Amino acid sequence: MLKSHTYEFKKLVQIGVPILGSQLSYMLMGTTDTIVAGRASSADLAGLGVGSAIFNTIWFLIAGVIFAVTPIVAQLYGAKKFNEIGKKLREILWIAFALGFTVCTILFFMGNLLYYLPIDTSITSISSSYLKALSLGIIFMTIFTTLRCYSEGMALTRPVFYIAFFGMLLNIPLDIIFVYGYFGVPKLGGVGCGIATTLVSFLMMLTLIIYIYLSKNYSLTKPFSEFTPPSIRTTKEVFKLGTPIGLGIFIELSMFSGAALILGVLGETVVAGHYIALNIASLFFMLPLSIGLAAATRVGNLVGENNRMQAKIASYSTIYLCIAGSLITCLTILLIKDQIAYLYSSDLNAINIAIGLLIYAAIFQLPDGIQMAAVGSLRGYKDTFAPMILLFISYWVFAIPAGYFLTMHGLNNPLGAAGMWIGMIIGLSIFSVLSILRLRWVINSNLLT
Repeated sequence: MLKSHTYEFKKLVQIGVPILGSQLSYMLMGTTDTIVAGRASSADLAGLGVGSAIFNTIWFLIAGVIFAVTPIVAQLYGAKKFNEIGKKLREILWIAFALGFTVCTILFFMGNLLYYLPIDTSITSISSSYLKALSLGIIFMTIFTTLRCYSEGMALTRPVFYIAFFGMLLNIPLDIIFVYGYFGVPKLGGVGCGIATTLVSFLMMLTLIIYIYLSKNYSLTKPFSEFTPPSIRTTKEVFKLGTPIGLGIFIELSMFSGAALILGVLGETVVAGHYIALNIASLFFMLPLSIGLAAATRVGNLVGENNRMQAKIASYSTIYLCIAGSLITCLTILLIKDQIAYLYSSDLNAINIAIGLLIYAAIFQLPDGIQMAAVGSLRGYKDTFAPMILLFISYWVFAIPAGYFLTMHGLNNPLGAAGMWIGMIIGLSIFSVLSILRLRWVINSNLLT
């Protein structure tokens, strides 16, 4: 029996609210690192910034691969193939370990390459040590992310939220202890944030493993019931689905990096204002992001059940809910833009630039929410390659060139940083339209088969 959009709204909220809590917890961990390191010294803050930029680029590439676990598990769960879920998980954990070990090795030695870059040696030293500290925890992160996606694929999102929230709270005192040196621990500065992250990652991984092992909610899938060797078939499936997700995230991050480089010629004050606006926009984006991630689970479950018409209703419900959420975030940014900008800096020039850019950041929420709804639903259908291509076209064929032209030249006069944001809005709007069209095609194709 088909259920209404109202029913799907409730299901998406039920799945999505804990995901929102988890995403905010992850973000607040990074915020805590920035605040604690920044209060230690400007060199520690800069070192953390350089190290984080390198780490995040590599991490999201491999995390994207692991995100394939959610639609794989979601469809199997909908089809009630519980034993196969457990078998797949055990096989994918081998992949997670291999990816984690590879990246651990890369990050550990990558720090040495930073000394060849034109960066102050004091900053380079901190960045290098920070990357080494983070590298020790990357295996814990990959395994935790795999188990997180496995849990979310079965719509069990609350356990992950509780553990992420616990990790966020624990990260605060650990940052303070290792950065400033308390309880006999040597004062490590910004490097201490990397050690704290590694310890928190280990404890989060261990806690989730124990919970999954003991909880009856996971008993049907028997995740740790036996030894299962790695599988070539599962490896191909994960990389086929996950590589486009990882590359898509990389394309998006590279667009923001490209925008920052273009704005760099306008001076540090403009860049600072841009980053304030971008940070605020990213914070509010957590709402549609969570709904989109919930859609990957919900639509995947329904496709697995072979309930294709309800999967269509769930997909369109996701779009309606994301539009509503984006309108709320858009209006909220417009209402509090002056107040929130002052929290980020004491530089009045940077603040004024940020306030001006937040108008565009508010508009940015609308197409960003729509595309997240479409992409989330497409993941539920295991459609990840086409969105990556459309993302590349939208961002690098339209957004960056348009942003550069408007920033440097404009139609009559150069628009400065506002031009780059208009360019990004253009690119994102194109992607939102293309992703909706792709979703309609996938839905119709799914109904016909």
